[in-house]
Amino acid sequence: MLDGPLLARWLAVAFALTLLLAALRPSAAYFGLTGSEPLTILPLTLDPEAAAQAHYKACDRLKLERKQRRMCRRDPGVAETLVEAVSMSALECQYQFRFERWNCTLEGRYRASLLKRGFKETAFLYAISSAGLTHALAKACSAGRMERCTCDEAPDLENREAWQWGGCGDNLKYSSKFVKEFLGRRSSKDLRARVDFHNNLVGVKVIKAGVETTCKCHGVSGSCTVRTCWRQLAPFHEVGKRLKYKYETALKVGSTTNEAAGEAGAISPPRGRALSTGGDPLPRTPELVHLDDSPSFCLAGRFSPGTAGRRCHREKNCESICCGRGHNTQSRVVTRPCQCQVRWCCYVECRQCTQREEVYTCKG
Repeated sequence: MLDGPLLARWLAVAFALTLLLAALRPSAAYFGLTGSEPLTILPLTLDPEAAAQAHYKACDRLKLERKQRRMCRRDPGVAETLVEAVSMSALECQYQFRFERWNCTLEGRYRASLLKRGFKETAFLYAISSAGLTHALAKACSAGRMERCTCDEAPDLENREAWQWGGCGDNLKYSSKFVKEFLGRRSSKDLRARVDFHNNLVGVKVIKAGVETTCKCHGVSGSCTVRTCWRQLAPFHEVGKRLKYKYETALKVGSTTNEAAGEAGAISPPRGRALSTGGDPLPRTPELVHLDDSPSFCLAGRFSPGTAGRRCHREKNCESICCGRGHNTQSRVVTRPCQCQVRWCCYVECRQCTQREEVYTCKG
């Protein structure tokens, strides 16, 4: 299965790519994510042998387990899709937690320490990672970037005589099967392994729950005598919102320890619900589950750099993020484009407007 060290390597790649994408698209955090951010790592070439070598090297750079590396090498489109998936998942995680004490910090020792524990944050990372891979693969199939799959071919819709199956649906059937095989089977003995695998499946199920049927009418004067329909996945930003809600309502199923060491004993009160297990430490549930209570993430420690110096919004989250320490206020002058107009043909003309704004950061 996708164990802590392997997910840590995946997220290391994701974090590096996140920094690159953030530099190229600084406005992404303000407009949200669509789930369709492109990321190409394989060179375009007409030489089959060179293409195969580049594909194998791309799989090797991901440092996968033997079975996963073999699955990666089967299809030239897999390596690119894996990188796109981890990048998309990391970006969405940071977007969903941008106003929280833990803002999906993935660099260095914080990531490694977090993945060794059974926190709610760890559960979210497993779910968003598996969801990202499922989403990216289904989209790659319909986009023609994979050799072993194509558009969705399962038109099991009601009243099929009223429409024809067409378009190019996202191939969720193939992607979910691939992801389950790629992540492996759950262990019946190791509770932590079962919890991680369960949270992986929650990510896949959220993708499935968001599938919609999209139709286009054909006929004289828009009479819609014939409709062409296909299945389409929800934007990945919607998937992130649903998983964030599941994070907020996560169930605690057991505990290896009630102590998140390394943060001067700063432990937050349990925010998740406790689950009566009836003898089975991990019963069937569609919710995210976790083993340990989360630290407060207020102070620098093993699991996060703390919130000192973090920017906050005075009316929205300064009190929570700053953990009662208060915040500093700085005033600065900024210049931004304003009063933009489209000119024929074909450019946008803007004025430069200067205004003063206040910036709030948490005290140390």
